Amino acid sequence: MSRPCRGGASAVLVVKLGGSLAKAGALRPWLDSLAALPGPLVVVPGGGAFADTVRAAQTSLGYDDAAAHDMALMAMSQLARAIASLAPWLAYAETEAAIGPAGRCVFAAWPALRDVPDLPRGWHVTSDSIAVALACRLRAARLLVVKSAEPPTGDAGELARTGLVDPAFPAMLRRFRGTAHITGPVPPARLDTLPGRRLHLAALAA
Repeated sequence: MSRPCRGGASAVLVVKLGGSLAKAGALRPWLDSLAALPGPLVVVPGGGAFADTVRAAQTSLGYDDAAAHDMALMAMSQLARAIASLAPWLAYAETEAAIGPAGRCVFAAWPALRDVPDLPRGWHVTSDSIAVALACRLRAARLLVVKSAEPPTGDAGELARTGLVDPAFPAMLRRFRGTAHITGPVPPARLDTLPGRRLHLAALAA
């Protein structure tokens, strides 16, 4: 059985930016909004168009889901490198050690998160759950999940059932002991507090 991680030990904010934000034209506005936010910050991007290529190639080449999982992590790292170019105020971190206690960085999932314990391998695990896994490993106090669609009402289980987050997300989030929020593609005018809707741990039992 997975052991809960301890939140609150670190002041870091982990922000998962959905890869589809780039297609929706919302990636740069979010980066601009996050730039004005003080304190340690770790951005975890999705795979976006790079992950779409992995999915399409799997159909034609026939590699298994374990290989696709690794390649999807590489896709996340590709978008992370692009974000480091678009937002020079974010360092490009390839290891957890590179983040540092006061880091402001974009995190490359490959190869750092390839063999994370309790992180299943396959398409049922996407950057949503991977961001939670990193937040747990960093013992982050806060997690913000930014999606390209407005999240419907309901608990994390309902979000997974509607496909807004991956199927593994509710179980992964249950391990997180910090404060988690989920929000849509439009950044607030001021990012003084976490926007969107809080995901209460008590709601995850459903």
